[in-house]
Amino acid sequence: MGFVYGELLRAKEEIKMAFKDQEAHYRPILDIVDGKARDRLDSPLHLAGYLLNPYYTYANSSIENDNVVMDGFFTCVEVFFPDDIQTQSLVTNVELHKYLKKEGGFGRSLAKAGCAQNDDNYNPVLWWNIYGNLVPKLQSMAKRILALTTSSSGCERNWSTFEGIHTKKRNRLDTTRLNNLVYVQFNAKILNKKRRMKERNVDVLLACEATMAQGWIVDGGDEDVDSDLTSDVVGEGSGLGVDSSLEPRRSSRIQEIRELHEDDFVSDEEEEDEMTFEFDSDEEGVLEGYGEEEFED
Repeated sequence: MGFVYGELLRAKEEIKMAFKDQEAHYRPILDIVDGKARDRLDSPLHLAGYLLNPYYTYANSSIENDNVVMDGFFTCVEVFFPDDIQTQSLVTNVELHKYLKKEGGFGRSLAKAGCAQNDDNYNPVLWWNIYGNLVPKLQSMAKRILALTTSSSGCERNWSTFEGIHTKKRNRLDTTRLNNLVYVQFNAKILNKKRRMKERNVDVLLACEATMAQGWIVDGGDEDVDSDLTSDVVGEGSGLGVDSSLEPRRSSRIQEIRELHEDDFVSDEEEEDEMTFEFDSDEEGVLEGYGEEEFED
């Protein structure tokens, strides 16, 4: 979490350098990047993580003059310490100042060297754990934010729905219709899952009922509802019409293949019926020997 916003800014600078700082060339690209990142990669958590990451703050002291970054940090402070004006004031006016001005342990050469390079040995959470004891409230907040990881797991369900609608063939669905189909199908699955869990009256946190809660663990574990997509929608998306005249021909073709295979196939039971063997019975000899032993005794 502490690297997303900083790396985004670095990528923008590299784009500018690639176009030799000619705004007419790089501005359309940056506008696209800003549009995609807006409300996704510039949240208060991303901004606060950027400010509290010493890898960026120690290398660029002007970060504290960025109104957007500071406003995001203030928002996080209000959320982390709700209805506690004293703690908010302590973190913002006292502890943050010590961190930005590198007072106490923050100003040691070891602290500066520990965040100089972003390599495999650098971990901002461990850095705060070692050098942030002077500011306990800010230390706790920084460790919680910087320990957050970025993942695409939350998007997997949405992506799988898109894959179910958008095939590998050329798809003629426009963007608006595709998004509407995904929205309806995805929300229908959520409503059906909640309805089934309510009908079963299952507590997903109880181990004894874990088998009935597989849908909460594995995507599609309890989904027994077929897709609502009709052949008309699929045909519209792929650009292919549905020709019902093809169905009888397909059925007859399958029937011909089955008949050919059935003629060449001979079961094991039929072979066993054709092969007969005659054996001499030794039942009488066994009985006679058994009877003689009894009379001798």
